[in-house]
Amino acid sequence: MDTPIEVLHRVFGYDSFRAGQQEIIDQVVAGGDALVLMPTGGGKSLCYQIPALVRPGVGVVISPLIALMQDQVDALRALGVRAGFLNSTQDFDERQLVEAEFLAGELDLLYLAPERLRVDATMRLLAKGEISVFAIDEAHCVSQWGHDFRPDYLALSELHERWPDVPRIALTATATPATHAEISTRLGLDQARHFVASFDRPNIHYRITPKSEPKRQLLEFLRTEHPDESGIVYCLSRSSVEKIAEFLVDNGIAAVPYHAGLDARTRALHQARFLREDGLIVVATIAFGMGIDKPDVRFVAHLDLPKSVEGYYQETGRAGRDGLPATAWMAYGLQDVVQHRRMAMEGDEAHRRRQVLHLDAMLALCETVGCRRVMLLDYFGQKGSEPCGNCDTCQTAPESWDGTVPAQKVLSTVLRLARERRQKFGVGQVVDILLGKKTAKVLQHGHDTLTVFGVGSELGNTEWHGVVRQLLAQGLLAVEPAHGALVLTDDSAAVLRGQREVLLRRDTLRPARTKSTTTGPAKPRQAVDLSPEAAPVFERLRAWRAAAAKEQGVPAYVIFHDATLREIAATSPTTLAELSQVNGVGENKLAKYGEQVLKTLHEAA
Repeated sequence: MDTPIEVLHRVFGYDSFRAGQQEIIDQVVAGGDALVLMPTGGGKSLCYQIPALVRPGVGVVISPLIALMQDQVDALRALGVRAGFLNSTQDFDERQLVEAEFLAGELDLLYLAPERLRVDATMRLLAKGEISVFAIDEAHCVSQWGHDFRPDYLALSELHERWPDVPRIALTATATPATHAEISTRLGLDQARHFVASFDRPNIHYRITPKSEPKRQLLEFLRTEHPDESGIVYCLSRSSVEKIAEFLVDNGIAAVPYHAGLDARTRALHQARFLREDGLIVVATIAFGMGIDKPDVRFVAHLDLPKSVEGYYQETGRAGRDGLPATAWMAYGLQDVVQHRRMAMEGDEAHRRRQVLHLDAMLALCETVGCRRVMLLDYFGQKGSEPCGNCDTCQTAPESWDGTVPAQKVLSTVLRLARERRQKFGVGQVVDILLGKKTAKVLQHGHDTLTVFGVGSELGNTEWHGVVRQLLAQGLLAVEPAHGALVLTDDSAAVLRGQREVLLRRDTLRPARTKSTTTGPAKPRQAVDLSPEAAPVFERLRAWRAAAAKEQGVPAYVIFHDATLREIAATSPTTLAELSQVNGVGENKLAKYGEQVLKTLHEAA
């Protein structure tokens, strides 16, 4: 029986484990349970794939990522791993073939959607085979406190009752201390070993900018920082997705939309194109992306505020899985806050309480004057981090200013509308009153006679909207769910009485970064430097890989990652033995592609 390190080298082509992997793998190989919290790109998959290859039997992986199972299985088969899946996308004959392979012991790994375990036939099938390990991927889906709850995950606690001798490993990249505790309880893993890796993704540059003209801002960001590179743009609504995708295409940028309103065939086509094509952008709702294994996503952009820090972290984590520099960029404005405050007040009391807590944490991240990465890590329970040097607030320290008087003017306007006129209005009307604008609406309601009319001439329209946004973020103003009108909160009175100081962040539109921008103390993994002679060799290798991927109908990274091709171009091996020493070249890939790679190198020379 191979040891884990032998499997790592022979199958995956790597000489050593990443930090934390070996201890987790040893725990599961020895038959122990494990709960693993590890960031996206940290190497979670190997933590259950290697035990499944070392222990006798079939590793059963429970994953909600139905749309990606085919790609996950294709990637494993390219490594020589015998993998299969069972889910609702297959017809009867396809399922029968996989079931027969499982019963014959001809699989190393079997991927299942969680709902399959509620089908008696699936449980009977598993009972007839030998199982090496149960892996529960995206384990945060079991938590009702978290952001991505899936009811089918609640039934997974039965696995230990029916197979008490089979080790279980639950894994997630997104869990606060509260979510971590709920995963442990609901899956019966309180006695398991818990492994919590750092949530830090030092290669990602975090940047949040005031929203002014979001389409123009996005276009400038893409053209300046990520021309011809793959990335994801997240929008809150389906209509926004369609409009932004069309806008990018009209401006010469390859982009496709993805949302739940598209038919299944179109969604599958757009996802497949994103995985297989270089330089394509997907504009999507959060329906897209969980489990996306594309390593060279160079940016994730948000044009609307995510609902929670967990959602933001998970979505931005799809950038830079290869460890090379990537960007998490967001345009954030007042309407985001208003819309989310309204949405947070829907549903029952427990739901509202969770939503408000999630939103408050997200707003705090947006409005902070400190290091964004420190705040992110603190949210996930990783205290005491040093400023990163690789976020916007570290590289250009934001100014704060005493906004107590402007805050009092806003709150006083809302108060006088409510008390003197028995009226409630949204942001626009409040700002028009402060600026002394005699609009038709102001004159219709006689708001030009209010004592606060025109008292806000020291700030402009944009600045007043920023003040209101930050008062909403700080909980000093609230939004009435029904009509979106501004209302006071319990904390407003202390500000109006002068008993509470209000510090506000000064909004500044930050200049775009360029490719040559250096980051501070954060040290992301760097690509192998290519000499002038090696650079065209790398491009020849990429062209060969693209042709091979197209012929096989698989994403290019399934054949080799960019990092592997760069190392091949830089070292220029001349024999299969030398090629086998390159990271990412395992036995199966060496046998399948080795001669083609050497031929490409020879032609390039």
